[in-house]
Amino acid sequence: MRPFLTLLGAVILLALSLPVQAGPVQDILQEHSTILKKSSRKTIQPAIDALANSGLPQAQQVLQVWQAKDMWLRQEDGLFFKGETLPSKAIRLTDFDTGDVVGEADKKALKQLKPNSGIRALIATALVQFQLSDPDPARRAEALTAIERAPDASTLAPLSGSIGGETDATLKARKQRLERLLTISFDKDDDARIAAIESFAGDLGVDVRAALNPILTTTRRVFAGDPPVGLNIARMLKPGADALPEAEAYDLIVAAKLGPPRLTADDLRAAMLANIENGAVGGVPVADLNTDEVRIRAYAALAEAGAVPAAVTDAQATEAVKTHRFADIYEEQSQAVTDAAGAALKAIEAKVALNQGLDLGLDALSLASIYFLAAIGLAITFGVMGVINMAHGEFIMMGAYTGYVVQQVVPNYTVSIIVAIPLAFAVTFAAGVAMERLVIRWLYSRPLETLLATFGISIALQQLAKNIFGTQARPLTSPGWLDGAWVLNDVVSISYIRIAIFVLALIFLLFFLFLMKKTRLGLETRAVTQNPGMAASMGINPDRVNMLTFGLGSGIAGIAGVAIGLYAKVTSELGSDYIVQSFMTVVVGGVGNIWGTLLGATMIGALQKGIEWLNPSNTLAAQTYMIIFIIIFIQFRPRGIIALKGRAAGD
Repeated sequence: MRPFLTLLGAVILLALSLPVQAGPVQDILQEHSTILKKSSRKTIQPAIDALANSGLPQAQQVLQVWQAKDMWLRQEDGLFFKGETLPSKAIRLTDFDTGDVVGEADKKALKQLKPNSGIRALIATALVQFQLSDPDPARRAEALTAIERAPDASTLAPLSGSIGGETDATLKARKQRLERLLTISFDKDDDARIAAIESFAGDLGVDVRAALNPILTTTRRVFAGDPPVGLNIARMLKPGADALPEAEAYDLIVAAKLGPPRLTADDLRAAMLANIENGAVGGVPVADLNTDEVRIRAYAALAEAGAVPAAVTDAQATEAVKTHRFADIYEEQSQAVTDAAGAALKAIEAKVALNQGLDLGLDALSLASIYFLAAIGLAITFGVMGVINMAHGEFIMMGAYTGYVVQQVVPNYTVSIIVAIPLAFAVTFAAGVAMERLVIRWLYSRPLETLLATFGISIALQQLAKNIFGTQARPLTSPGWLDGAWVLNDVVSISYIRIAIFVLALIFLLFFLFLMKKTRLGLETRAVTQNPGMAASMGINPDRVNMLTFGLGSGIAGIAGVAIGLYAKVTSELGSDYIVQSFMTVVVGGVGNIWGTLLGATMIGALQKGIEWLNPSNTLAAQTYMIIFIIIFIQFRPRGIIALKGRAAGD
């Protein structure tokens, strides 16, 4: 028995020691072994292409093994294997062609191929054609993303072939769109390219414009006569026009080696230095060569003597420009393709302009809703009581800080916002009532003293906030379902937070209308607004109405603070950023009128966004122009868009 086992072991060892029979995969690897060992991104592409285009069923696995750094080279015979590290630290080698384990080897006898990130990226691109038909939808989606990031002509055929067997509707739509984009860029059939281009007419996708723009890329060229037949000419150019200044035209002639270069300052200086004889250059003393005019005269003398080449005069340059033809030539040779691309881009640009207007309108509406929220409380206090409350912005700030404090106690962002809104109203309502009882009611009919008192209170509240919360911005985090934006297309989008603020502003508009039209407080408020003396004679207590109205306006400002704090920095100066716009909204719209406040907010929001669109690099200038416009507007409509009769209007 022992001799038999000994013989069996010898046979096994002999089998393991025999060289591996080379297969088609090993042949490819051996053919490119030099660049595989070198492992350089600049030289590795032929090896990757050979594997990817081999048509072998093992190609995908080999590329994946290589990408995962699991390919090993056995140094004694130069063969490549898949390697697996065993607990014993030895490497188990598997043949790529057969998939059989060929034995184990010590790491010292092997060399691991470690492709760098650049080579792994190239391998990933090559793997795309295999991943397009992978059973895993996630792998197919990754393959499409890879093609979108780095489109290549080699991926068009495998992409087209994978569409028929695609079972996922979303992935199939992506594949079909991507196929048309690749067809535009890489297909050899002009009719197919034109059909793909026309299918995207009016499409707002950035990827479409990225595919069409290179087709219309031009190169500016100069010709000694008429341009050769067969060139796809975008436009002929007339030298001397804005599109082609005469100096630039002659530079094109020089670059095309159709004329001598102009004399540059460096050339002139070099010629002077190289031709000094007996203290003079071209008969001009060196001491006199202190102006360009003198140096050019000396150069002309040298040129006449044959010491230097003749310089091109302005007249010669002008004449050369007149005798040459200039044109912008499409790099795309097919005129039908460029015509189709130009027409498609023209239609897309028109639609983009329309959607940019819509996007600007949404931005203006969003900004108007923010200003309306910030100003509605001020419209109530200013309209009913005639009080210029410079501390209104600080009530907004108090509401934002209330939301921040609530989030420190309630970690769930959705619940915390639901709790913060009524709590902010309660806190700022109480603060407003206290301010009215302690300060404002003693200063009625004294607007200057009221303004100074409320301004002092605003400074005190800001300093108090700094003492409590510090000077750093505090986070007021929106719930997860408010993250992101509602995207209509690649041009029009609006964040969910802005939509929420718009909805909140709409709710407050309806609430305020209900309060003023359907409740006793609203009836009393309207009575005091129109004629406080008559209201008092009818049994209405103006002091109570003033107190509740001021508290209501302050409470609404607190809720506005929670909404604004979701996207703005919560600091002690938060209210200062909105107090000016709030006053402008109220004054422009009409003091004490909710519809006027709404129209004023819409007008200011649209005006500010419009000016920012015209001058996007300077938002401060936009605010300055807006204030100037409002000053002019008030000269013609001193009572605002909707004038209100009563004490607030000065009656």
